Amino acid sequence: MFVFNTKKAAQQAAFFYKKRIMRKKITLILLLITISLSAQNTVGTISNSANSFVGYTLISPLNSTSTYLINNCGEIVNQWSSNYTPGASVYLLENGNLLRTGKINNPNFTFGGIGGIIQMYDWDNNLLWNYAYSNTNETQHHDIFPMPNGNVLILAVDRMTQAEAIAAGRNPAKITEGEIFNEKIIEVQPTGSNTGTVVWQWDIKHHLIQDFDSSKNNFGNVANNPNKLDFNYTNGNPGDANWLHINSIQYNSQLDQIVMSSRLLGEIYIIDHSTSTSQAMGSTGGIYGKGGDFLYRWGNAEAYRKGSAADQKLEGQHYPHWIEQGLQDEGKIMIFNNGTDRGYSSVDIINPLQTSQGVYDYNSTTGFSPLNTEYSYTAPTNTDFYSSIVSSGQRLPNGNTLICDGDSGYLFEIDSNDNIVWEYVNPEGISGPVAQGQEALLNILFRGIKFAPDYAAFNGRTLTPGSTIESNPDLSNCNALSVDDFALTEEVLIYPNPTSNYINISITDYTYSIYDVSSKKIDSGENKKRIDLTHLDSGIYFIMISKEGTRITKKIIKT
Repeated sequence: MFVFNTKKAAQQAAFFYKKRIMRKKITLILLLITISLSAQNTVGTISNSANSFVGYTLISPLNSTSTYLINNCGEIVNQWSSNYTPGASVYLLENGNLLRTGKINNPNFTFGGIGGIIQMYDWDNNLLWNYAYSNTNETQHHDIFPMPNGNVLILAVDRMTQAEAIAAGRNPAKITEGEIFNEKIIEVQPTGSNTGTVVWQWDIKHHLIQDFDSSKNNFGNVANNPNKLDFNYTNGNPGDANWLHINSIQYNSQLDQIVMSSRLLGEIYIIDHSTSTSQAMGSTGGIYGKGGDFLYRWGNAEAYRKGSAADQKLEGQHYPHWIEQGLQDEGKIMIFNNGTDRGYSSVDIINPLQTSQGVYDYNSTTGFSPLNTEYSYTAPTNTDFYSSIVSSGQRLPNGNTLICDGDSGYLFEIDSNDNIVWEYVNPEGISGPVAQGQEALLNILFRGIKFAPDYAAFNGRTLTPGSTIESNPDLSNCNALSVDDFALTEEVLIYPNPTSNYINISITDYTYSIYDVSSKKIDSGENKKRIDLTHLDSGIYFIMISKEGTRITKKIIKT
């Protein structure tokens, strides 16, 4: 969890409670306007419209040892349990395994997001890998990333002594805690049930520039070295050991690049992963010829002398990542911009100009492009959409965007017109899951990620909906578009499947709807023994069959 003393816990609980009260007041106003008499859920699924994306959402509450995969109704379709709360990210892999971080208490590192252990569970919650990376000098924190080759990228921090920092050109007045933290990324190849081999490493301490002391290392012209980090730029902070607070790493396999996020400096950075470890320590080598220096940076041009404080675009941001291929705005970078100082959050998209694939345009006067975001979502009432910590945004296959307002455990989905089409509040807080009608305090979520029904992890698995996280659930706000909401009591046979022309249905007195993988309804009807599919393109579809208040969803493969 991100709370380290009772006083701070009470302050955060009061803040989040006031924020929830604000949301409830706004909801009440909307209800009065629409003259709705239905009760408003406090947790679980708050609303679900026909335009929401039908899928499964992965959440791992920061004050819980459980990770949940839920459908749009908030019903659990799979659950994993650990001995550790998250530290802080989790990933559902294509083979159905869960890769997660866990928090180990480490008194040498006390900032939010500390982890220290990486675990791999199979679909059935069997622990496959338990790799600790935590000691007096270093620890994993915040994020990891599963690589295509089976290795794992690990975001970590280690300690530079005051003497080491001064030798590297740090202004002694900006060392307020007797040490400075070096951020690094290591790539680990799992070698056993609890072991691994570091096969690649990158450290920020090898890519510094300073113009404070010409007798020390890294001295040079900051403005002429945008590919290095000014060791004395603190963005108004006093000079704590945790001066960068990198909170995210994501990987692009097409470019072989890594993007990371510095919360405290208000910047994102892209580096080359194609280097060797020795090349990553220098400024040459790799596909892009710059070694481990920054290929790109964005969010705060003042940090490399190409702007002023007024030009800062990012504040406390989280989860910058390339939008996946095949999705709307593919290849662009989506960022959850927390807006720490401005007091409201946004989900931003930027489109860096490239002179060739993976090579980013740089202007010696204005710095890296773009000057402004290409898209930015902010809620109509900015004070209601604000998360000072954590959080994420995700583009979905149907063009919708899933947003995790993490500090209050609030997930919501917007369509292409920025209309809210699905809402969910994490029911598990610091005291465990609550009952419907209650408030879950400190129900923080680091991220929320939704998966399409045809995601490879689900192949060959029956995703039977179970109970909700909250007790005494009220599912009246959830419509029939949720996947496998209630199972039919009689067996339903759909055949042939795969098919090239028709499917036959084995039951009578039913209604059906057919959806494509983007959740678009393409056909519906009732009581047909045979359904004609010849007009459909080859691909994966989903048929929802309803009868006497129960329903089931099954996958159809059209050849």
